[in-house]
Amino acid sequence: MAATKDKAKAKSAKAKVQAEPKFSKETYMWWFENMKLIRRFEEKTGQLYGQQKIKGFCHLYIGQEACVAGAVTALTKDDKWITAYRDHAHPLALGTDPGAVMAEMFAKATGCSKGKGGSMHMFDKNVNFVGGHGIVGGQVPLGAGLAFAEKYNNTGNLCICYMGDGAVRQGAFHEALNMAMTWKLPVIFVIENNGYAMGTSVTRTSNVQDLYKLGSAYDMPSFPVDAMSVENVHNAVAEAAERARAGEGPTLLEFRTYRYKGHSMSDPAKYRTKEELEDYKGRDSIESVAATILKNNWATEEELEQIDEKIKQRVAEAVKFAEESPYPDPSELYTDIYVEPDYPYIMD
Repeated sequence: MAATKDKAKAKSAKAKVQAEPKFSKETYMWWFENMKLIRRFEEKTGQLYGQQKIKGFCHLYIGQEACVAGAVTALTKDDKWITAYRDHAHPLALGTDPGAVMAEMFAKATGCSKGKGGSMHMFDKNVNFVGGHGIVGGQVPLGAGLAFAEKYNNTGNLCICYMGDGAVRQGAFHEALNMAMTWKLPVIFVIENNGYAMGTSVTRTSNVQDLYKLGSAYDMPSFPVDAMSVENVHNAVAEAAERARAGEGPTLLEFRTYRYKGHSMSDPAKYRTKEELEDYKGRDSIESVAATILKNNWATEEELEQIDEKIKQRVAEAVKFAEESPYPDPSELYTDIYVEPDYPYIMD
């Protein structure tokens, strides 16, 4: 009888351990606040675009927040980041002042790219964010180059290179993967597969629909990741980073995610059903993190609402800063054209 009770206690204890979250309260709270900031920032960006205060092309990250938040907690502040033109979330997650990001979209001199890049070309060297690139797939060989510099300089750092699912049809993608694997470069290639590229589904444009399998042509470790889960993103990136830092070379990760809005602000997204959209919203990464926080009594609903209100105020202050900032002086047309000889990513 005693042995039966002991077995029952052991089983109960094991179940409790398995049910406990694998990450700390601090990590979950950071994820919640960070992803909420991205969500509220992007929602406000959409409103301002409708008011024509933001012009040019504009691509929102709403729905994909976990793709960035989970990676930030898995990497170090010295690692390099590069992405395509859906790029507001990355500098925000890395710590760039929201005012500088918003001012950039307003084309103001106080923007993180001095008002010269706009929505599609965000840069912030202070947080090792190397863009924001408007050419589809153009950042992929650049990401390999950044990783080459880290290996050449023996820094122990890596580069994480994001791209969309449409970019994998570019030749530069395959050239970069081949070189990265040949030279065992410390780079993590991330395909943010939101299913539709600019508006045409992966099923209609790619013979290989499990995009991570493209890495197998180069014997590259390649994995699919449910990127509606910030925990899954963290784990996958952390594992890839460990390989990179050990000198084992690159990894290709397919982040299976979803954008709630169209490809850009000019896209009504009529190519998908309302049911599909609502299904993904039912798996929202922010709501999932909030549920974990509440379940573990790390915060109350009221406290989470207070955090949300503070974030809304922070975004409002960013808008005010952008509106009150000056436009660049015309002389700025002639600056930042050529790179200085001591470019830090190569010569340090």
